[in-house]
Amino acid sequence: MTGMPLWEQRLRAPVQSLPRWSCERPDRCVYETNASGIWQVHVWDVVSGERRQVSDHPVGVHDGYPTSDGSEVAFWQEDTGDETGAWLVQPFEGGGSEPFLDGAPRGWNGGLTQRSGVVAAGISTEDGAFGVYTSIDGRRMRSIASSEQWLRVAGDEHGSDLAGLSADGSLLAIQHAEHGVVTHPALRTVEPGSGAVAAERGDGTAAVIATAWSPVPGDQRLAVTHEPEDRQRVAIWDVANDDWRALAVDLPGDHRVADWFPGAGAVVLIAALDGREELYRVDVATGAVTKIPSPPGSIAAARVRPDGTVWFQHTDGVRRTRVLDDTGAEPIAVDAPAPPGRPFHDWRYTNDRGDEVHGWIVEPDGEGPHPLMVFVHGGPHWLYVDEYMPEVQAYVDQGFLVAMPNYRGSTGYGRAWRDALTGDPGFTDVDDVTAGVRDLRTRADVDPTRTVVAGWSWGGYITLMEVGRNPDLWTAGVAGIPVGDYVRAYAEEAPALQAMDRALFGGTPDDKPELYERASPITYADAVVAPVLFVIGENDSRCPLGQALAYVDRLAGRDAPHEVYRFSTGHGSAVLDEDVRQIRTILAFLRRAVPGLQPV
Repeated sequence: MTGMPLWEQRLRAPVQSLPRWSCERPDRCVYETNASGIWQVHVWDVVSGERRQVSDHPVGVHDGYPTSDGSEVAFWQEDTGDETGAWLVQPFEGGGSEPFLDGAPRGWNGGLTQRSGVVAAGISTEDGAFGVYTSIDGRRMRSIASSEQWLRVAGDEHGSDLAGLSADGSLLAIQHAEHGVVTHPALRTVEPGSGAVAAERGDGTAAVIATAWSPVPGDQRLAVTHEPEDRQRVAIWDVANDDWRALAVDLPGDHRVADWFPGAGAVVLIAALDGREELYRVDVATGAVTKIPSPPGSIAAARVRPDGTVWFQHTDGVRRTRVLDDTGAEPIAVDAPAPPGRPFHDWRYTNDRGDEVHGWIVEPDGEGPHPLMVFVHGGPHWLYVDEYMPEVQAYVDQGFLVAMPNYRGSTGYGRAWRDALTGDPGFTDVDDVTAGVRDLRTRADVDPTRTVVAGWSWGGYITLMEVGRNPDLWTAGVAGIPVGDYVRAYAEEAPALQAMDRALFGGTPDDKPELYERASPITYADAVVAPVLFVIGENDSRCPLGQALAYVDRLAGRDAPHEVYRFSTGHGSAVLDEDVRQIRTILAFLRRAVPGLQPV
């Protein structure tokens, strides 16, 4: 990487995910890495140390699992980057790839889980249907659950294999929004062959989320995250007896179970507070809590090896993502060095309602005054954590003081904070961002005449709302894969995103026309005076191309300053070369739009 600017060295430094392994063959691990320059699925034989790339697709592949016996690797492959695709399978030792789920439709991934003789997958399709499909003993997949409301196999991208099927394959956990909205998912357990309902939890007023089944066959206890009050807490649900027991842990913040220890007498608990996480061992019977050593920072996922060693994925603002264990070692390391980033500093300010908003500030060298970038996260139900972010570091290298607010609507600060956005998108969140920039403009090290708002996805949406609603505050805007015309976006986006919009707005554009108009950036486009750069994915099914270009056309019609960069995939890129091109484009735009910036 000699001769590359520091930001590009950081961006190109390879990272990898926390490995997953088969319960029957824990020596056979599957993980994802961008070491080849494109995110692909790889395998690792822990005993021999041999590693091998499995997928080889130009769009990139983010999601892979070993089959239940460890003989093969299943991975989700898209064609264009619009996130629709299908599961393929390849022998662990190598060879050609074949379709994995005979009888399942193509569509959007809704989770995969496997146990001996049982496979279950969630898939949503273009007609707006959500389904769960199962195969028993190798037979053709068949639908066991379907709905017009959001529905998927339990578990997120880190754990559908832990949260979906019980250890013996006799029960399957499904998340759904049939009792309410996708932001308050309910939990259902079913018999995977027939779909017969075994038990239900959740009424749609608060989230009930499965995280991990007991690893002991025949033990039908399921670790669950729920919201009995404002903060996320953990319960152990014995589904066979419908016995629900809260796991009382006296730690601040939100709690979730990452995995069970062998024998199922204890769990690994991740406690999250203000964008940083810690690991704990919790004895299920006694509630005794023991801290598991981990550096300060954020922990995306954790798993327990058969010998009781805890592996986890760690990062902070200075150090890139690493896989560590509870002794501090790296069981699987990336050899290429990564230049350190600058640390993330806590930022707290008061919004117009008197609420404290938390976020992060990353500071450049020198006393300033520095140009300011308010970098807004996507989601919206997500948050900025203390993590290695090469893009943020690139803007700091350019001389910006970068501020990242976790506005109302963010996760990690309680149910009331997250749900404050419901019924008022584009105002509750934007008002918090606006209060943040006004707070920052009073700092001696900030130049209030050079202010940029930027973000991706929902952050791109907020960017357009800011430059339209508060045009006097901003020197420039960078809108990455944004929503520009909300009514058109709803008509064009994937079913899961439509479900999210119905939750946020309380209905469809036909149900709530005035609210959608009020919350649509295109409503305020004629007030925009700052130059705006758009970075748009041509096959984006979350923030589709057509609605973004409709907003661009509105600016073009009045000769408002703007630039457009289009790339060929969807809601982001899995290709490092493309990531580099995008950041170069953004930095060049900023140098044109913001006075006093120098090339880096």
